[in-house]
Amino acid sequence: MEETRGIPIIDLEDFPVQIGKRIIEASEEWGCFRIINHKVPSTLMSEMKKVVTSLFDFPIDIKRRNTDVFPSSGYRAPSSYGASPLYESLGLYDMASSQGVTTFCDQLDASPLQKEIIDKYVKAVHDLAMDLAQKLAQSMGFKSDIEFEGWSSICRMIKYHFSPESVGSIGARLHTDASFMTILQDDENVGGLEVVDKSGEFVPVHPLPGAFLINLGDIAMAWSNGRLYNVKHRVACKEAANRVCIASFILGPKEGFVKAPAEFVDCQHLPLYSPFTYDDYVKIRESQNIRDGEVLLQLLRSHS
Repeated sequence: MEETRGIPIIDLEDFPVQIGKRIIEASEEWGCFRIINHKVPSTLMSEMKKVVTSLFDFPIDIKRRNTDVFPSSGYRAPSSYGASPLYESLGLYDMASSQGVTTFCDQLDASPLQKEIIDKYVKAVHDLAMDLAQKLAQSMGFKSDIEFEGWSSICRMIKYHFSPESVGSIGARLHTDASFMTILQDDENVGGLEVVDKSGEFVPVHPLPGAFLINLGDIAMAWSNGRLYNVKHRVACKEAANRVCIASFILGPKEGFVKAPAEFVDCQHLPLYSPFTYDDYVKIRESQNIRDGEVLLQLLRSHS
């Protein structure tokens, strides 16, 4: 489990017991890790990157048809994301369902071939996310499967417009993800992603073609009763080249509350957070413009 600057790399072809051990170690210490030898074909990853790049070339009036399902889930033009003029994104909500893919593709007038590639990609990545979530839960002591399948999901397609004038600036400010797990297909050529380790140091995540970066977010921290680490990260402009990445999020329960399962709570480990719904959490995060999950979760601190 090595990486040039420390971020763990997990080979999914390793012996299963070792995979579980490495996933939990990385999730608790880093809140992120890279995976290689996964089941998503490299050809499909490349095809999806080409489709996403072409979608961002569509006229602005077409992209704006990609409307919100919940706050900030639809199209975001460069000038509308925080203070950064460098970030543009599209959102495919409910990526595991055929209806979610159809709605997204209809909004953008995507071609049949584009729709086919998008459908294959998001379903393959969703299957990967479900497998990783179950491996994580099992390595934390769950004997039976957790019902992650019914949780909300979204695929966000992101383009950074980096130019000579923007080199040295921030493309996406420091934040945690308001999700359980993120599966990131980063740009294979243009870097800039940085994660923060527990000492507070920024660690660059250099391009690694064919790999996915797995980030754990605020919901993972709350669900695990504080055991899992919601990694802070940002994107810095290092070079004058457009940067395209695809982030697939397992968000949280569609219905019911985010709360620590009984396996994480006992007399030595009292509940850290009061139960809350994912929708309410996102509304608080957006209305108060708080991007640091640790700060936000303090508002939900349990008094029991």
